[in-house]
Amino acid sequence: APAFAQYEESKGDVPWVPTPDEVMDTLFRLAKVTPADTVYDLGSGDGRVLIYAAKHFGARGVGIEIEGHRVKEARKAAKAAGLARRVKFIEQDALKANVSGATVVFLYLYTAFMAKLKPILLGQLKPGTRVVAYQFNGFGDWKPEAVNNAHAYPAYLWIVPTRPASSGA
Repeated sequence: APAFAQYEESKGDVPWVPTPDEVMDTLFRLAKVTPADTVYDLGSGDGRVLIYAAKHFGARGVGIEIEGHRVKEARKAAKAAGLARRVKFIEQDALKANVSGATVVFLYLYTAFMAKLKPILLGQLKPGTRVVAYQFNGFGDWKPEAVNNAHAYPAYLWIVPTRPASSGA
């Protein structure tokens, strides 16, 4: 059954669906996450993705979540896991977030929402930043560097390209 077949109602554009641990593990291995990374999770829900990244890969994390009660849940879960200093959660619309501090961006979002995020990601992220997504590929002509089909749906990896040198000076 599709992962989005059962979900909780949401005020945002995307329903909240928990990401299974094995999927997070695959995505973070695909992105080669290390303790040097800062993972941004857009639509971070209850915080499980960033808590997993901090606990299993040593990464820092920033969660962007539009639902205030989810942000509270995430902060409580991070504190309970002893990771409140490594991960933080911000109540904000992902389309208005500053993601320039990310070295890895995690997405589990509908294709249409990913299409809206694409210009933001390409405009704010440094070349070489890794973007991983589960199930949906909403970046059109921006082709993934790798696809892993170990789960019910594909796991995708994109790498932000180097920007062409600007003309004139």
